[in-house]
Amino acid sequence: MKVITGVAGNPAEGYQVMGDIVGTTIRQFKPEDSAMDVAIEMVTSHVGGAPVVGEDYEFLGFINEGDVIRAIDKGMDLKQARAADIMNSAFVGVKEDTSLSCVARMFEMGFQILPVVQEGKVVRSITRHDLLRAQLGLGPSVDEGS
Repeated sequence: MKVITGVAGNPAEGYQVMGDIVGTTIRQFKPEDSAMDVAIEMVTSHVGGAPVVGEDYEFLGFINEGDVIRAIDKGMDLKQARAADIMNSAFVGVKEDTSLSCVARMFEMGFQILPVVQEGKVVRSITRHDLLRAQLGLGPSVDEGS
């Protein structure tokens, strides 16, 4: 991995663990959110999924586009269903000290968004885009130019 150093805010040794990078995805859902609202939010924001969090931001599960499609295919009325009805509670998150090489392997396995969980609470989410930006040695300000 080539890491660009000498850029303000970049660690000299490059980005190594999740805690070194900033996620650009802040979207989260509550279990009581309407499944239709969740689906519309994902479509309009172009975000393929997001964690479902409780009142104290504890990680309860995850909803992605595939979960919504499966619910529709099962005949579920998204206007009547809640996020808790369609979320995947077996979804995994990562911690601040998870290595970027481990995260890269998870993305290779098909994950697209990974919640970063600290003390049981979701603090942010990381996408493949965020990982690529970090591997290039670029901070989140590179996204401000687009």
